[in-house]
Amino acid sequence: MSNSSSFNEFLLLPFADMREMQLLHFSLFLGIYLAALLGNGLIITAVACDHRLHTPMYFFLLNLSLLDLGSISTTVPKSMANSLRDTRAISYSGCAAQVFLFLFLVAAEYSLLTVMAYDRYVAICRPLHYGTLLGSRACVKMAAAAWGTGFLYALLHTANTFSIPLCQGNVVEQFFCEIAQLLKLSCSDSYLREAGVIVASLCLVFGCFVFIVLSYVQIFTVVLRIPSEQGRHKAFSMCLPHLAVVSLFVSTGMFAYLKPPSISSPALDLVVAVLYAVVPPAVNPLIYSLRNKELKDALRKLFNNTVFQHLSQ
Repeated sequence: MSNSSSFNEFLLLPFADMREMQLLHFSLFLGIYLAALLGNGLIITAVACDHRLHTPMYFFLLNLSLLDLGSISTTVPKSMANSLRDTRAISYSGCAAQVFLFLFLVAAEYSLLTVMAYDRYVAICRPLHYGTLLGSRACVKMAAAAWGTGFLYALLHTANTFSIPLCQGNVVEQFFCEIAQLLKLSCSDSYLREAGVIVASLCLVFGCFVFIVLSYVQIFTVVLRIPSEQGRHKAFSMCLPHLAVVSLFVSTGMFAYLKPPSISSPALDLVVAVLYAVVPPAVNPLIYSLRNKELKDALRKLFNNTVFQHLSQ
């Protein structure tokens, strides 16, 4: 196959060849997917319906849940359908759409996590200016900037990747169309065309990471100076969920793309891809709701109202 125009589909990596294992994979992914839909859906509904949660922190959390729902819906349903139908195929246009949507949503989520770090910094380090710096218009602009950054990043990356001739066949060694695996199919002399985009990506990722780290250095410096233990506990409770989500997001992504080639294998790449593409969207709602009294109260109120309406009918 001389280039990407000589075929109209890609073959994805199956989780297993045995029918029983394929059905097990379908069941596990279905459970994870339903958990992600339920968790993120509840957060979106609670934030939208409860006026007490109409604050910058919960506005950004609502956006995060939307991005999580989108990212897991981009990869998991197709993998589940392939296991159920005992096939590996994904169309060329479907693969390009999957690459674009996944990059768009993941890049937007990383940008949004950076914005959320700024929100925590202002809330703790500059509380008197919180209403001014994070008014409703400013929050909408920052959220729009995060979504816009993801869109432009995905557009550039996808267009560049699918313009590279593919000389190594159409077998993608991953359960979804992943950029790293697609580039392995490219002609060796064409890979340099992607190098500039990769460098720009690393600069963006590193810049956001440095901003988040510096924000938390200043946050913890201020928190440790709070005289009362109750005040310190409250401040840490505000930051720990976001810090846990960032740590999970960054650590799994860095391991996936920066692990030494010597330890790389299809099985390990598959497990790592599940860890960074499937697990975070399902776990994030749990992280944010475990120690968040306001969110738990809103969910309890939403549940009670739903039950009451159902019983009254």
